[in-house]
Amino acid sequence: MTSALAWDGRRLRLLDQTLLPAEETWIDLEGAVDTAAAIARLAVRGAPNIGIAAAYGLAMAIASAPGDDELLAAASTLREARPTAVNLAWAVDRVRAAALDAPIDERAAVARTEAETIHASEDAASAAIALLGADLLAGSRRILTHCNTGALACGGTGSALAVAIELAARDDITVLACETRPLLQGARLTIWELRRAGIAHELLVDGAAAGLIRRGEIDAVIVGCDRVAANGDVANKVGTYAHALAASAAGIPFIVAGPTSTIDASIASGEEIVIEERDMDEVRHAGGALLTGIDTPCRNPAFDVTPAELISAIVTERGIHRPAYTDSLADAA
Repeated sequence: MTSALAWDGRRLRLLDQTLLPAEETWIDLEGAVDTAAAIARLAVRGAPNIGIAAAYGLAMAIASAPGDDELLAAASTLREARPTAVNLAWAVDRVRAAALDAPIDERAAVARTEAETIHASEDAASAAIALLGADLLAGSRRILTHCNTGALACGGTGSALAVAIELAARDDITVLACETRPLLQGARLTIWELRRAGIAHELLVDGAAAGLIRRGEIDAVIVGCDRVAANGDVANKVGTYAHALAASAAGIPFIVAGPTSTIDASIASGEEIVIEERDMDEVRHAGGALLTGIDTPCRNPAFDVTPAELISAIVTERGIHRPAYTDSLADAA
């Protein structure tokens, strides 16, 4: 199975996703600063894996400097690496709290255990989501997905892509994967994972999805999530909202899959989600070539928010939550 990170009990190794699919290069991390930098530049990405990596980053930092001031500074560095995915802060806060509750000479072991527990729980969540989601989409043969939601992004085999993998084990399906900004994570990473899994697939430009949905060439849409508000609004990679609108107009299922660590019950709606704006040069350049004037103003939001009313169901490891599910989402979190 593809894996994006490896932990040996002392150091974290990451598969550098900025180099895929051309190179499979692993990098070694030793603490909070280099882990935060890897998260910020998308060497590791996907909401659950960002959380897992950050948990290990803080555990490594605590092993080197377990004092209160150093611990809190390391936690702050990691928390600020990226703003939108709630799993990052969730995982850092769990490790920080566990360590602060322990005697200083036990903090390294406690932090390591907490990080490993987070990793194991995300792997288990992936397995449960795969089964529940595949049951929900039984009979769907042409599945549209957006961004990357496999093992490169999550524990286990992923979230939305884990559902597709389980569906493919049961029946013949084709996954249509959108290119997905920023950094073409669908084209580079989802296709790489689908190819390795031996699942039939097609790559399409993001703007083509709505037309294919309208023509009846898609049976269902399934995506991951970076943050889910208490009312069921979902932040996911930019372009997701357009797919949800098209699915709603065509009357096909629009499914969100993600672990409960992605639910942020502290915010009432998607209006409160901070949307990351990335470097304008990611838009100005492609393949190393300058596409437009170096001073051309650009917008490069990494995410958008899909309102709950456009979502057919949210699949977590704890069950399937439907549009009238504010209470059940709060309970799941």
